[in-house]
Amino acid sequence: MTVTISRLYDDPKAAHRAVMDLEAAGIASRDISIVASNADNWYDGSSKKMSRKVDRDADSADDRAEGAGVGAGIGAALGGAAGLLAGLGLMAIPGLGPVVAAGWLAATATGAVAGGAAGGIIGALTQAGVSKSDADVYAEGVRRGGTLIAARVPDGDRARVEAILDQAAINIREREQNWRDTGWAGFDSSAKPYSADQIRTEREIYRERTTR
Repeated sequence: MTVTISRLYDDPKAAHRAVMDLEAAGIASRDISIVASNADNWYDGSSKKMSRKVDRDADSADDRAEGAGVGAGIGAALGGAAGLLAGLGLMAIPGLGPVVAAGWLAATATGAVAGGAAGGIIGALTQAGVSKSDADVYAEGVRRGGTLIAARVPDGDRARVEAILDQAAINIREREQNWRDTGWAGFDSSAKPYSADQIRTEREIYRERTTR
């Protein structure tokens, strides 16, 4: 039996490392997906055009340069395999706004939209076996600037895949409660996507909580 394991990350570099750790552990790239907010235009599909420094995790280093360095290292370790991250591309998903994505989840989400199915990302996640309540939280997390990773693996690999993904993932139950405490009632695909400033503010809230 195949299961879908999904996790949400505030730090995009941590999400990228998780993808590469999955690949290093033998999970095929075709079974991994990543969907990340691009509201702050950290990725435009052309390295020649990405001249503005992007520091989404506020560590004073350009995230793209760091990601490239990590990617080059893992690529060498895997014998030069390109991996999932080499296939990142821009797309728009209703309710999420502009995203950078790769893998089966993004393809299913955009296919669902084209076919008239409600929800897009919600439909893609629930079709893969994720509960509707969890799918709502994952989608809202991306809308608010997060990065979602989903992996389809045999049930026997569940424990080791969860151990990899859990290393830097957020606690979605806590995050969901935080949002509900401020009036959130569930993901709304017709809601206006978060702006770059709103995402920056959202990240700062949780950065402060985790560093106290």
